[in-house]
Amino acid sequence: MNETVDTGISQNSLGALSYLTLIPAVLFLAIPPYNRSTYVRFHAWQSIIVGAFAFLINFAFSSLMQSTTFVSPRVFLTLIALVGVVYTLTMIWCAVRALNGHLIKLPLVGKWAEHQANR
Repeated sequence: MNETVDTGISQNSLGALSYLTLIPAVLFLAIPPYNRSTYVRFHAWQSIIVGAFAFLINFAFSSLMQSTTFVSPRVFLTLIALVGVVYTLTMIWCAVRALNGHLIKLPLVGKWAEHQANR
């Protein structure tokens, strides 16, 4: 977090904004001067990866719900809702920590996001 990005917005704020939706995360990776900061890139990559995992897990549960007759749809709907709640809480927690200047590496995705940010 030693680099400076001269945009008028702190790197901590930019890192936190990465967790709002996919759009700011992708923009921060594509648009200079944001894409020059490893701190901002790390949070953008981590946000994108976690969002992709949540999407794929929900897609799998939705597909199973459509194709399986021996398990009640309520089970899958509950699992989908649980993934949504965990995803939302994780994004809020990461955004708050990024806003406070902390680099939180989530299990399974943090090392990969760090590697991508340092490329």
